[in-house]
Amino acid sequence: MKGVLLVNLGSPESPTPKDVKPYLDEFLMDKYVIDVPFLLRALLVRGIILQTRPKKSAAAYAKIWWDEGSPLVVISKRMHAKVKQLVDVPVSLAMRYGNPSLLSGLQELHDKGVNEVLLFPLYPQHAMASTTTILELAEELRKKHFPEMKFTIVPAFYNKPDYLQNLADSIKGHLEGFDYDHLLFSYHGIPERHIRKTDITKSHCKIDGSCCNTPSPAHEFCYRHQCYETTKQVVKLLGIPEGKYSQTFQSRLAGDKWLTPYTDVEVNKMPEKGIKKLAVVTPAFVSDCLETLEEIAMEANHEFKTHGGEEFLAIPCLNDSDDWCKTVSNWISNWSNVSSSVKVDSEKIND
Repeated sequence: MKGVLLVNLGSPESPTPKDVKPYLDEFLMDKYVIDVPFLLRALLVRGIILQTRPKKSAAAYAKIWWDEGSPLVVISKRMHAKVKQLVDVPVSLAMRYGNPSLLSGLQELHDKGVNEVLLFPLYPQHAMASTTTILELAEELRKKHFPEMKFTIVPAFYNKPDYLQNLADSIKGHLEGFDYDHLLFSYHGIPERHIRKTDITKSHCKIDGSCCNTPSPAHEFCYRHQCYETTKQVVKLLGIPEGKYSQTFQSRLAGDKWLTPYTDVEVNKMPEKGIKKLAVVTPAFVSDCLETLEEIAMEANHEFKTHGGEEFLAIPCLNDSDDWCKTVSNWISNWSNVSSSVKVDSEKIND
């Protein structure tokens, strides 16, 4: 019997330091997020970051918290509910960090008799700190608790025509009535070393301005290439002229070289360049969350106007829009209607 596990990032149980601290501990102690030896990671996270960050992060979460709970979790549940109504196989929802857990999601499917699972990380672009960590933990749990299960992996869908059309249509719809000067594509940042670590050729990714445009097998797992390709294809669909859009990377930790240009730095420069009306879209996420609602819609908005900007539009993620839920359900149905002979792709899980 086939079933599906949708997996998103996760969230603290509440916007309080008491609940944010264990969430951050689970998140930042992940070896795929902060990829340094365990003792150094523990010293950095538990000895330094968790001494001050939970209070600051809790305040940020409090700004965006909904009556129903964490926006990311609430939106994911809404999407899950819609998708379940559109397909003929069991669909469960899990978060990589926090609840509902990956174990509970797999257990729910197991209890329904599912032994073939479509693992569906809700990330358009592949990255160590998002996709890989989901697949690794899922495989660990499968071996320990559900050895009879088989996994099929939904790969990064940044270049799927129906996803790109959904994204372009969403942007177009939200831009109606907003006479923007510039459209900014802001993607979540990652350390440059993550790009090199996921380079299956071990030589292609030089982050030099040309490697992302030069065809290579490395692009299957290259987050940077996939971000630029998403922007390129959406811009083409929307017919946005050169010079009226750009791409940046948001969210970073101090001490490492992260992907550039940085969103906050570029946004602050825009008013002096004559950009007074700015629209920002965040295509690394399919669900609105702290990084989109607080970092962009609140903080970037405030900084843009502080530096002379006049109007700022934060374009929502695809969230639980009917078109996006239909696309996801179509992908699931296409898989569920195929002969039940697909075995776990261990190479993709381990990459």
